[in-house]
Amino acid sequence: MKNTTSDLVVIGGGAAGLMAAGLAARRGMGVTVLEKTRYTGRKLGITGKGRCNLTNNCQPREVIANIPGNGKFLYSAVTAFPPQKVMELFEELGVPLKTERGNRVFPVSDKAADIVEALRRLCRQGGVRVVHERALEILTDGGAAAGVRTDRDIYPAHSVLIATGGLSYPVTGSDGDGYGLARALGHNIIPPRGSLVPLEAEGDDCARMQGFAPKNVAITVVDGNGKRVYEDFGEMLFTHFGVSGPVILSASAHMRSFDTTSYTLYIDLKPALDMEALDKRLLRDFEKYKNRDFINALDDLAGRSMIPVLVDRSGIPPHIRVNSITREQRRALAELLKSFPVRITGPRPVEEAIVTSGGVDTREVDPRTMESKIVPRLHFAGEVLDVDGYTGGFNLQIAWSTAFAAASGAGKERA
Repeated sequence: MKNTTSDLVVIGGGAAGLMAAGLAARRGMGVTVLEKTRYTGRKLGITGKGRCNLTNNCQPREVIANIPGNGKFLYSAVTAFPPQKVMELFEELGVPLKTERGNRVFPVSDKAADIVEALRRLCRQGGVRVVHERALEILTDGGAAAGVRTDRDIYPAHSVLIATGGLSYPVTGSDGDGYGLARALGHNIIPPRGSLVPLEAEGDDCARMQGFAPKNVAITVVDGNGKRVYEDFGEMLFTHFGVSGPVILSASAHMRSFDTTSYTLYIDLKPALDMEALDKRLLRDFEKYKNRDFINALDDLAGRSMIPVLVDRSGIPPHIRVNSITREQRRALAELLKSFPVRITGPRPVEEAIVTSGGVDTREVDPRTMESKIVPRLHFAGEVLDVDGYTGGFNLQIAWSTAFAAASGAGKERA
């Protein structure tokens, strides 16, 4: 079929794509969204364990400080469309919001589906056309973007926006095809890797503790030079490959140099107790279980699957009676509980990451409009760019701000 020329064709119906499409339509532009899966907003609908931490209620400078991956590139975009304007927009679209610990912003309903539906509503209000086809090639005319060829048709356009996401969660449609579209037009792609991703560990101790999920632990990550890289408090999980859980995903974003250094994770299993208080606690437990073997006297201190690992690492014979344990042995156990080491060998595959680091080289993109410096009227937004942030709503803020910049830039081109 022959399609009329759209003012803007958006490739990708995720967070950035829907936001850009809706905002462009508000400017009076005719917009077509190309989404290869059956539904728009699939990845957005599962973020934040289905709650959707849509932004962080802070000032632009704090947003930039929480984006280690090319944060300075985003200064103009985040300043133009900061968290406060994002929050105003979603509340205008009928989604009441709340701010929780760490300034994290969620819908009052705790339903990510409400955020997805708000973006769909924004698009419907502007008459955005959504087509479920896969983009295969960006067409050019005189060196400028002029449309998109899909697996079924051709969609002429005055401007084109790539908002295809990264490589994480490919089942939701983020399988990296945007990189290929950009590369075909001459763009450099920084090799993608996982950020906010589970971590693999040395040895089999984590596998022995698989399924154990301590909730109130303090972690410290130290690099090969002994420098503290990250500290956090909260919940984690031991797995068959290593470690995962909220504090681990946050830590992974700070571990960006596996090719040049090593990392060790130290877990404080009893952060509420200092060494003296913990020693007294051990004395009470050992008195309580004085007629038991050491391996059978730790039920109050650690998860069942962790006890054999603690015993092995402590060096205390498993079948020694607890009333025979020396002060030095007790001290060694306390130190282990306060600083349980896990040597990290690397991140899990990028497909298991929440966010992708890497992507379209930001040096080739105008930070004010997200327009390509190589191909006029070609724009980028969201995770396809080489920008990524820490947990706390910062990655979705990147999506919203770059979408706003791209929609504004495309709108000025059409004016």
